[in-house]
Amino acid sequence: MADVARAAQVSLQTVSNTLNAPERVRADTLARVLDVIDRLGYQPNRAARSLRSRRTRHIGYRLDPDRSDTASVLQDRFLHALTTAAESAGYLVLLFSSGGTSAELTRYEDMLRTGSVDGFVLSGIDPGDPRPAWLAERGAPFVCFGRLESDRADCLWVDVDGAAGTEAAVDHLVAAGHREIGFLGWSGSSGPGEQRRRGWLRALQRHGLRPDHHVTALDTLADGTRAALELLAGAPTITAIVAASDTFALGCYAAARSVGLEIGRELAVIGVDDSPTASLVTPALTSVRQPLEEVGKEVMNLLVARLSDQNLQKTGILLAPSLVIRDSA
Repeated sequence: MADVARAAQVSLQTVSNTLNAPERVRADTLARVLDVIDRLGYQPNRAARSLRSRRTRHIGYRLDPDRSDTASVLQDRFLHALTTAAESAGYLVLLFSSGGTSAELTRYEDMLRTGSVDGFVLSGIDPGDPRPAWLAERGAPFVCFGRLESDRADCLWVDVDGAAGTEAAVDHLVAAGHREIGFLGWSGSSGPGEQRRRGWLRALQRHGLRPDHHVTALDTLADGTRAALELLAGAPTITAIVAASDTFALGCYAAARSVGLEIGRELAVIGVDDSPTASLVTPALTSVRQPLEEVGKEVMNLLVARLSDQNLQKTGILLAPSLVIRDSA
């Protein structure tokens, strides 16, 4: 900075303002300093800035375990969106893994104690998730991708309206003439899974249809296929299935083939997440798309506001999904 100030014949404060608060610098001075910065190839030292500001400009994010038995690349797409949004705000995303919830909390504790990050982004939020309350109790800034039960002002979240997505799927199927519509959802306690089931149920009730055909499975292709076979065997009159994930939807494809049903003609199938696989399978899969780029931006907007101690008008942001219609429905 001293070299830049000397070459541009300005003070160190003017160089600092040029980098951090350009609105404070006269236009001709700003242009001269920026020209010198470009000519000298000056780059601010991130470590030195961290020492002075006590900020690392790093955001911690725990990677979910790697899985080969699912069609979902939701985490990959969200990470791209989050990383892009973070870089635009001047932050880097620090990725780490952990074995389970207890190990994850220990990792959070280590990172907070050593000042490794300024805050965290959490995903995979389910009912009773202990992580948000644990971080809030310690005053650690964080934002969740997923709805929170807590109404605490320091528990911020961004989510996609999963119920609205499956409701739109049922509306589309009813408009196409379907009246017996099954649902294949997650077993166990799942926040997103329950929201998607609720949308299916709400839409059927609104159309005066009976929600009689509902099975659950683990979120794997093999178990999704097993559950879809169970659904088809138990309700041979159904003509459509709304699946809580694209992995389950592909399980429906496999089950339909094994019992001689043609997807798109004899059995309509709609998934959720609009994974890359959706447009590659035959027939192409109709699926509910989540606006992950917008999720990433809103997560970072909330986190930056929290780190800057800004007053927030709302602690949660709910975004609308969209139905991408293809040949399967």
